[in-house]
Amino acid sequence: MTNSNLVDDCLFCKIIRGEIPSYTVFENDDVKAFLDISQVNEGHVLMVPKKHLVNFFDYEEADAERFLKYIPEIARAIKKSNDKITGMNITSNNGEVAGQVVMHSHIHFIPRWEGDGIKFFTRNNADQYDEKKYQAVCDRIKAQF
Repeated sequence: MTNSNLVDDCLFCKIIRGEIPSYTVFENDDVKAFLDISQVNEGHVLMVPKKHLVNFFDYEEADAERFLKYIPEIARAIKKSNDKITGMNITSNNGEVAGQVVMHSHIHFIPRWEGDGIKFFTRNNADQYDEKKYQAVCDRIKAQF
C-alpha cells in the first residue's frame, strides 16, 4: 500500500507513516500492529490497516480479505509471548457511540489471564424478547443482505 491510502490528520495514519513513534510488533505491506499506549493488560496490541478506513462500516469485501486475515497470527504471537496469557479479547469499536476514539479502523488484542481484574460488561435483555420480537429483528437484518 502507498501513502496515498492514508490521510494527513489521522493519528494512526501518522503512526503508519512513521511520523509518530510506536512499539511495532508486526508490520507488512497490509497492516501494522503495535502496542496500545493504554496497555489495558500487558501485551495489549492494536492492529491497523495501512489504508485509511474509519471502521468496519467502510470495509469492502477485498478490504476484509486483505486486512483481517492477520488476526489469528497476531493473536497467537501475543499469546506465545507470555505464559500467563490463557485468553484474549479481540475487539473493535465501530463509531463513537461504541467507544471508538481514533477514527481509523483498528482491532484491539487484549491478553487475559485468571485474576487479571478486567471486567467487560454486557447486559442480558432476553426477558424483553419473545419469539415474535426475535423474529422481527432477525428479519430486518436478513433483509439487508
